[in-house]
Amino acid sequence: MIPIRDSVPRRGIPFVTWGLILFNVLIFLYQLQLTRYELLMLFYTYGIVPDFFIRGNVSVPIIFPPLTLITSMFIHGGFGHLLGNMWILWLFGDNVEERMGSFSFLIFYLLSGVTAGVFHIFTNIASQVPTIGASGAIAGVMAAYLFIYPFARVLAVFPIFFFPYFINLPSFIYIGIWFLVQVYYGTLALGADPAYGGIAWWAHIGGFLFGAFFFRFFLKKRPYVY
Repeated sequence: MIPIRDSVPRRGIPFVTWGLILFNVLIFLYQLQLTRYELLMLFYTYGIVPDFFIRGNVSVPIIFPPLTLITSMFIHGGFGHLLGNMWILWLFGDNVEERMGSFSFLIFYLLSGVTAGVFHIFTNIASQVPTIGASGAIAGVMAAYLFIYPFARVLAVFPIFFFPYFINLPSFIYIGIWFLVQVYYGTLALGADPAYGGIAWWAHIGGFLFGAFFFRFFLKKRPYVY
């Protein structure tokens, strides 16, 4: 199901959400200028390589490993990868940012991404495949949105035999289904190929769990009304 829009109106300007999208797009435009070899080196240098974290087994240049937990979330593997992540961030990020405030939202986003990376490392400890993308951080944003706006409506399109079927769901159903899909495929991936399906399922799960448990600590304090 592809989300089209949500029912929560935007209040104010989501500077951080738009800034994150712009920064990711600029990095991707830079990637387009690279040769195939240079791009591969970029993935290995700034992406998360679990085997290097655990045993130091890597034969290519790499920056200080903990930094890749942050740098990896600003690199994408293709236009579809970038578009999918940035669309979800555009859709849900503005409302979460409004409830948290811009600075708190930025910290929340980064910590969601870092937690996602840690989950991926410890569920794929032997993998030498670099992991990149913002989806773990965005999973945290989705979790926050679910708990802040559980009954907001999400209009989604579901293709059936190439025909679009539109459905309007409460966010707790739409995002809940998305999370269950991650758990299902993440479970299948355990003990299988570390890059099962080419998707870091446990990074999504880790980011989501961080968002679900910790979003409340980032919300703006509301004044008491006497």
